[in-house]
Amino acid sequence: MAGRIVVGIDGTEHAAAALRWALEEAALRDATIEAVHAWGAVPLATVPDASIAPLSWPASAEVLDATRAAAERLAAQQVDEVAGDESRVTVSVVQGDAADVLLTAAENADLLVVGNRGRGSFAQALFGSISARVSDQAHCPVVVVHAAAD
Repeated sequence: MAGRIVVGIDGTEHAAAALRWALEEAALRDATIEAVHAWGAVPLATVPDASIAPLSWPASAEVLDATRAAAERLAAQQVDEVAGDESRVTVSVVQGDAADVLLTAAENADLLVVGNRGRGSFAQALFGSISARVSDQAHCPVVVVHAAAD
């Protein structure tokens, strides 16, 4: 039975390097690839809300839909640029914390592949990098791919 490789993508060159590595590994293993892009809604603070709750998300389905659509376009574009029409690659776009999304996606995977850097944030600096979290918590082997230096 062919295996399953999960690879984290986020539009960066580091994610592209991880996807390229996963494609080569999948060819050796006759495995399928699930390219996973995690996205999150950015909370917005409004002046009236700032004194009650520092961050609140406006109840706007349009903003949420636009954010999801942008994430879907980014993921599809990256997979298309790196994998072309490679039929063994499927794309999943999931709302949530990137490490949590990847860990869930990799629960029944044979391998999880991530880049060593991605679209970082202050919160990630506080709580640790995605690659460190998934390396520590995944139930399958994890490969951290380093992109070539610019």
